[in-house]
Amino acid sequence: MSKRVFVAFAAEDKTYRDFLSGQAKLDKSPFEFTDMSAKEPWDEKWKTNCRSRIKGCDAVIGLISKNTPKATGQLWEIECAYDEKKPVMLMYVNEDRPTLPAALKDKRINVWSWANLKAFIEKL
Repeated sequence: MSKRVFVAFAAEDKTYRDFLSGQAKLDKSPFEFTDMSAKEPWDEKWKTNCRSRIKGCDAVIGLISKNTPKATGQLWEIECAYDEKKPVMLMYVNEDRPTLPAALKDKRINVWSWANLKAFIEKL
């Protein structure tokens, strides 16, 4: 059964989100996801709509990169997912290991791999 997964990413990392989207389209992919990219300035209305999307998903995947520490929207989305008690998998997009913001310092961050994605989704 297909799962709904919200993907939190820094705007500069759209390419990595597109890669994840490509994996989701593979015939053997066990998941689908909802993309709630920011298309307007950050405001309380956007956050309310985003929170509703996150609540409607089965889980959240956070794509972590050198851009994440300054991506206030992405960090808010990840925090929202934890607040809503959603399963969260944080995943490095490449070999870079940036200095993480305080909100992520104690969180496990996985290596991006098909096996890690599949294992996470199958647990939902």
